[in-house]
Amino acid sequence: MATQTKNPTTADEDRPSLRFSAVNGALGAAGLASIALGYYLLAQGSITAAPLLLVLGYVVLLPLAIIL
Repeated sequence: MATQTKNPTTADEDRPSLRFSAVNGALGAAGLASIALGYYLLAQGSITAAPLLLVLGYVVLLPLAIIL
């Protein structure tokens, strides 16, 4: 009986690899900082800056950190 061995490189080539760079880290950190500051301002009673920062963090910066 012949045993078949899988080539480990072919299994790795089938899946796309995730490559996170410094840009992803910076955008992620900016997104988390924007969200934290937005919740802080929301607790203080800000009704204009807090929602803008929360939308910026959740809708713009964090998705960009994942996509780029």
